[in-house]
Amino acid sequence: MAKRIDVKDLNIYYGKFHAVADVKLNVLPRSVTAFIGPSGCGKSTVLRSLNRMHEVIPGARVEGAVLLDGEDIYGATVDPVGVRRTIGMVFQRPNPFPTMSIRDNVVAGLKLQGVRNKKELDEVAERSLRGANLWNEVKDRLDKPGGGLSGGQQQRLCIARAIAVSPDVLLMDEPCSALDPISTLAIEDLITELKKEFTIVIVTHNMQQAARVSDQTGFFNLEAQGKPGRLIEIDDTEKIFSNPGQKATEDYISGRFG
Repeated sequence: MAKRIDVKDLNIYYGKFHAVADVKLNVLPRSVTAFIGPSGCGKSTVLRSLNRMHEVIPGARVEGAVLLDGEDIYGATVDPVGVRRTIGMVFQRPNPFPTMSIRDNVVAGLKLQGVRNKKELDEVAERSLRGANLWNEVKDRLDKPGGGLSGGQQQRLCIARAIAVSPDVLLMDEPCSALDPISTLAIEDLITELKKEFTIVIVTHNMQQAARVSDQTGFFNLEAQGKPGRLIEIDDTEKIFSNPGQKATEDYISGRFG
């Protein structure tokens, strides 16, 4: 069963700089939540805080709580590596290991966990590539380098790698921004399929994409330079795009700023 995320009073810092303030949100199981808003308002920062990727940056820290099925992932006894296994991440630019084979790219995480059984690894590789809707395109060249794939294929390979370790949640940071329209459509179709199994949170600059793929949308904004970004509102996607509760959301969606 996919997990559910509750974010409570989340404040995120880079050193002394207060980047994001007072975020409260709830992500439902097996749904797609999109974060939209102008550049620099904290969308990706919040996304990275949901699996403790944020704290990899020197001086970065959070206050507040991020609960995964009721357990605070920032708890004193919680292993960050375990969190990142449970809450996977797909980045803006495809980042396969370029010289590693397609098959080895997919199962890299499992090998890090100590899995060595070739039959098991091959089964996971096929299942994950099918899950990423890439199997039919690469099944005859699994031993070829992952870096030889097209941009859209590389991004789906990264999604296959993320789901190979059986996470409960998938975070996607602008997964289509470096892709052409056809590849973008393939990823969007894939997101719709993946939400049958996973809880997905996606950051996107493409409002049409948010409207197409997400069940709920959160709008982030920056009041002024030097001030922290804030979550202005989050609601069902249809309501956010047709009848938002805040004027700033309406102004952004209608193109008056951003």
